[in-house]
Amino acid sequence: MSLTVHTEQRGDVVVVSVAGELDMATAPQLQDQITDLLDKGRSRLVFDLADVSFCDSTGLSVFVRAKNSCDEAGGVVRLAAPQRGVLRILEVSGLVEVLHTYPTVDEAVAGEPTPASS
Repeated sequence: MSLTVHTEQRGDVVVVSVAGELDMATAPQLQDQITDLLDKGRSRLVFDLADVSFCDSTGLSVFVRAKNSCDEAGGVVRLAAPQRGVLRILEVSGLVEVLHTYPTVDEAVAGEPTPASS
């Protein structure tokens, strides 16, 4: 399975829609897109994961690197609409606490820059 990545500017946030399987073979494609966005000064990113059917540790590391880079640039990374299997991986890895996850893209785009932790 391949990976497709599309971006859409919504105000000061870039929605990065990802579809397919995010694994060792496809993660570099997403990483390249993120690097390009950061190079253009885009550091407020929402990843729409509604169409991601699988994500392994390589995919998770792409999101962690994106978060670290965006944090350094004064931005933010949010994840939106992960399917049940992807959400489970985020929960088991403990990254659901680090990578702020929202049920919908609209909620992620509207979310506070630093969501309140409980």
